[in-house]
Amino acid sequence: MTHAQRGIPRHGSVVPAGQPSARELRAAYTWCRRINAHHGRTFYLATKVLPAHARPAAHALYGFARAADEIVDNPAPHSDPAAELAALETALFRALDGQHTRDPVLTAVADTASRYRIDRAHFEAFLRSMWMDLRVAEYPTRAALSEYTHGSAAAIGLQMLPVLGTVVPREEAAAEAAALGEAFQLTNFIRDVGEDLGRGRLYLPSGELAAHGVDRQRLLWALRTGERDARIRGAIAEQVGHARAMYRRAEPGVGKLRPESRPCIRTALRLYEAILDEIVAADFDVLRGRAVVPRARRLALAGRAVLREYTASRRT
Repeated sequence: MTHAQRGIPRHGSVVPAGQPSARELRAAYTWCRRINAHHGRTFYLATKVLPAHARPAAHALYGFARAADEIVDNPAPHSDPAAELAALETALFRALDGQHTRDPVLTAVADTASRYRIDRAHFEAFLRSMWMDLRVAEYPTRAALSEYTHGSAAAIGLQMLPVLGTVVPREEAAAEAAALGEAFQLTNFIRDVGEDLGRGRLYLPSGELAAHGVDRQRLLWALRTGERDARIRGAIAEQVGHARAMYRRAEPGVGKLRPESRPCIRTALRLYEAILDEIVAADFDVLRGRAVVPRARRLALAGRAVLREYTASRRT
């Protein structure tokens, strides 16, 4: 299946023209919503409890991140990911500068960036991490990994902050927004170890794995043979602990958001952390199957998160 068939354009085609029409904007945001619904089930469920006016922006930001991810993670046969990423980068910044684009994802994300005054630096940071995906296969320390996750995850949390709105000066909520983005990313890294190894990448800090007697070759052996290994389980358990600590750092930030945005972020936090619960329930075996939160539990968690925020709002 090609990227066009997946509904994700490979890059934008920019032409010097006027601003998009209302019809073009509606179509662009609808396109991004479809991408989010198809590829981002957990995040998409959370966006359903966002205020209606904020949902299109959330879908646009997801759609752009997904477009870049597809280039670096799922390159088409005989394609040149570096050339495609460079084209996407150029097209994005032209669109952010006000040039018209025929790419619906870029149309939507440029409108979102303008409407919510999202700092261009957050897009620059995100794209730097996408370039790292083409050049870096392993991170020796958590500090080295943090350089990557600042762009790939924290920057996305910071992009979302103006969309969500805050009840404090925005800079006072920035650290928690960044931490939540990183917590989501770390959860994905733990869940997707096998998938990432298949792409030649390892996102869990190799120094921390080595402390448990685990390296890339041991992980590949376990992935190939299906054998369970106590050393790998211990290493994954430590990584789950790091991710849970990041959620705890992020959680106070929910109360700094506008009340109408809190149910969405509380829902996302609970749904992503539930992935860690599934990993624990599988005895930290992330190589013999992808941890998935059952649909009934996802809906229950979302309902409880919304009820919690509604109850809290009634007390204030």
